[in-house]
Amino acid sequence: MLLVLLHIFLTFVLTQSAPQDSLVTNLPGFNGSLNSKHYAGYVTVDESHGRNLYYYFVESESNPSKDPVVLWLNGGPGCSSFDGFVFEHGPFNFEKPATKGALPKLQPNPYSWSKVSNIIYLDSPAGVGFSYSKNVSDYKTGDIQTAYDSHIFLLKWFELYPEFQANPLFLSGESYAGVYVPTLANQVVIGIENGTKPTLNFKGYMVGNPVTDDKIDGNALVPFAHGMSLISDELFENTTKACHGNFFNPETEKCDNLLQKVDQTIGHLNVYDILEPCYHHGETEENKNSNSKLPLSFKELGKTEKSLAVRKRIFGRAWPYRGNVKDGIVPSWPELTSANGYVPCVDDGVATAWLNNPDVRKAIHTVEESVVDAWSLCTDQIQYNHDTGSMLNFHKKLTSKGYRVLAFSGDHDMCVPHTGTETWTRLIGVKIVDEWRPWFSNNQVAGYTQGYANNLTYLTIKGSGHTVPEYKPRESLHFYKRFLDGVPI
Repeated sequence: MLLVLLHIFLTFVLTQSAPQDSLVTNLPGFNGSLNSKHYAGYVTVDESHGRNLYYYFVESESNPSKDPVVLWLNGGPGCSSFDGFVFEHGPFNFEKPATKGALPKLQPNPYSWSKVSNIIYLDSPAGVGFSYSKNVSDYKTGDIQTAYDSHIFLLKWFELYPEFQANPLFLSGESYAGVYVPTLANQVVIGIENGTKPTLNFKGYMVGNPVTDDKIDGNALVPFAHGMSLISDELFENTTKACHGNFFNPETEKCDNLLQKVDQTIGHLNVYDILEPCYHHGETEENKNSNSKLPLSFKELGKTEKSLAVRKRIFGRAWPYRGNVKDGIVPSWPELTSANGYVPCVDDGVATAWLNNPDVRKAIHTVEESVVDAWSLCTDQIQYNHDTGSMLNFHKKLTSKGYRVLAFSGDHDMCVPHTGTETWTRLIGVKIVDEWRPWFSNNQVAGYTQGYANNLTYLTIKGSGHTVPEYKPRESLHFYKRFLDGVPI
């Protein structure tokens, strides 16, 4: 009996540890009680510079004291993790208002990842979303500094929320977070091995349609396009022969000309999902009134005032392609879009309307508008240096230590095609322990998977585009839960 009372007392004490001034008590646009506790606020990762990272934390709707804590990062570089919160796996579905200027309506998301985990949405690096620095020099940054800052964030966050220190910790993200996540995981592991306090109970990470290696990702497009019947056998064979299989860095004029022909052939497709329409060539009555399966955030191009920033939403097609990154410096998005003549099919209107509402900003504890004047899905104010190179060695190191790793790909994404991800998971160099097979959700084939030694898994999601939980929410929650539980998918 004494032990029971002691357990109740300790549970009460620990559940009171979270900073109460960070508690979110109401959300404009949502009627009803939240399914779990929400917290939001800032963690200062550099006192001398005043560098502050913003987070939104959703407690698990199941068993927050035991369920894993998962950090979510969107890509870019330069895109807010509210992308994941609003459009992918957050606790709400956002309904576009019928009246211009009205707030979106929020409804519970039955496939929210908070059904089975605690989840932190982090705006990183400083200058992205609601994160900021008082020293503008911090907006010139890169992979190494971003990983360092995110590690500091985690250490300080767990000091603020000590009741979650014993929970399993996982990192997750998509697109350019294919760089953010393994570099941060490496910092976390170094900290654990060096005895850094608090000790993080790190278990593994997952990356979706992840930027990984410029050469591998850059060579992935042509085989993907051919496999999807987007280019002819003749064009594929001629290009492969002229380029000697090297599509990333053409060495001859003939190769370059054929690659341009490939680009022209596929250039009008929706890079995030080749099955879905793009509206940048003019909207017709037919596609205007169609019942497209395209997620709300992808439906209409150029419909918001943030159309230029929207092009940055994901560090998209420009990343793996030849000639776009020079000396490690990621060029500006206007430069990329003008160079490639490419405009993604993305609409950020719902998120922009909600997150820039003064009542919403007050409710979720953002800094005043004099510091961060407006939220945008992606920012053009950071200058980002890709200074860590290929992620292969990071993955090799982390899997060799037994950390659980899942690389998943929507198989209709042309932004970071599955052909590249399948290649690099194989190049990790560990033996196959679960041969290529279908996996199932709701008694249907949901994709294909292959399991490797050292807890490495590769997974495709059938019919999904770049942002998998947005396209396939049911299937995503299914594989997400099984990955966290450490059971085969």
